[in-house]
Amino acid sequence: MKPAVAILVLLLLTSCDYSMTRQPKYETYAPGPTEIWADGASARPLPKNVVSQGDTARQSAEMSPPPVTRALLHLGEERFNIYCAPCHGLAGDGDGVIVAHGFPAPPSYQSERLLAAPAQHFYDVITRGYGVMYAYAARVEPKDRWAIVAYIRALQLSRHATVAQAPEAEEKLQ
Repeated sequence: MKPAVAILVLLLLTSCDYSMTRQPKYETYAPGPTEIWADGASARPLPKNVVSQGDTARQSAEMSPPPVTRALLHLGEERFNIYCAPCHGLAGDGDGVIVAHGFPAPPSYQSERLLAAPAQHFYDVITRGYGVMYAYAARVEPKDRWAIVAYIRALQLSRHATVAQAPEAEEKLQ
């Protein structure tokens, strides 16, 4: 009798098909048959003028670039090599490794248009993307974006610097 009961219990347990993926649930903000709120929604919309925690600090970091220091340039170089160099190349010429694999070449930072562009343009492109470049707002913090912008400017200046702009270089060149 015991084996028959054990087999019956085993059959009953294996025939249950109550899956966690097929549970009744409410989708956020989706209309549904709920008595939680009078309009039938499962959640309340955010009140007008609500500000997410940290938004004001993030906005102030986005609008005010930090002072350019050696540490900022080192951080910018590190972040540039991680996020930008695969497409833009290590020198910013638009000859990164992705171009060798058939992707469209990004513009060179030495082009007249980008040499004349304000720093905010580079920050905005990193944040929101441009053309086929996708946005890096979710991947790169605002302080790191400004560091990358400072490094891009350093790359641009390195090609067009004169001895008058860097008099200490004259001694090293002789």
